[in-house]
Formats: sequence, structure tokens, C-alpha cells
Amino acid sequence: MLAMLIYLISFFTAFIGPLVIWLIKKDESDFIDHHGREYFNFLISITVYSIVSAILIIVIVGIFMLIAVGIGGFVLTIVAAIKAYDGEYYRFPFIFRLL
Repeated sequence: MLAMLIYLISFFTAFIGPLVIWLIKKDESDFIDHHGREYFNFLISITVYSIVSAILIIVIVGIFMLIAVGIGGFVLTIVAAIKAYDGEYYRFPFIFRLL
């Protein structure tokens, strides 16, 4: 349930809420640790994609990329929340695995 909450609370506080849950519970549960790491890798990747898209707005294609990144981020967060609620280890596609 807390792993799902990491994703759901990210709609209200993108960084602080998930970070608090992950830091408090990561040592107690490998499942929460996995989903916390996945979420922060996802957040880093979405930020990089958004910056690149913002730079490419000069070439017009960045507008479409920014829209795609926004919609993709929203949909993948919901999918991850559902998978976490079902007890599955979910890995986001197209993200950098830094953590």
C-alpha cells in the first residue's frame, strides 16, 4: 500500500512526499525500496526529457515532445501505482537507471 502511495502522492508533491515515504520505509521492505528507486529514476528521466524538449521548442518539435513527455509521465505513473497495488515489481520503460 505504501509503494502505491509513493506514486499517488507524487501528483501532489513530486519530490518531498515520495522521498519521505521511501526514506522511512526502504530499510523495512525491499518492495518499497524497489518502487522508491524506480520512482526517483523515473523523476530524473522525466526531468531530463522535459529539459531537452524545452530546448527543442526553438525547432518547434519540442512542443510535441513536451506534450508527449507530460502525457507519458502521467500514464506511466498511474500504471506503476496499479502495479504496486497488485504487488508486482514494475520497471518503467525508457528511463535512466541511476539509483
